Amino acid sequence: MSYHVDQFHAAVSVLAGHGHIKQRLIKAYGQYLESIDEDELPDAVRETFVELQRSLHRVAPLNGEGPVCASVRKMSAEDAGDCAVSIVAMYRSMIGYAGSVEPGLALGQENRTAVPPFLIKSV
Repeated sequence: MSYHVDQFHAAVSVLAGHGHIKQRLIKAYGQYLESIDEDELPDAVRETFVELQRSLHRVAPLNGEGPVCASVRKMSAEDAGDCAVSIVAMYRSMIGYAGSVEPGLALGQENRTAVPPFLIKSV
């Protein structure tokens, strides 16, 4: 999960950078998100990610350009912005998901144990 959160963070960083939204979207998705397998994502973002993939692979490429470049080229700036907003929203969801479960701990009260007194710092 940490790898995917890092990839989304990098993509959001590109989207927040300089340049035209279409170029930032192509770079963010192509460099950081395209290789992600949607089956490895939490359920909360999987459907949105699949929709993003479809949007960025709608147009057949021409003259050696990739499907992402071709699809973004045909988008309006508003559509590209909507894709960027969905990436930011997925990143936000993934941060919430990743922060809700501590590594190595199962959820539920039955697995929690009291902290031994010698580990509690006295004031």
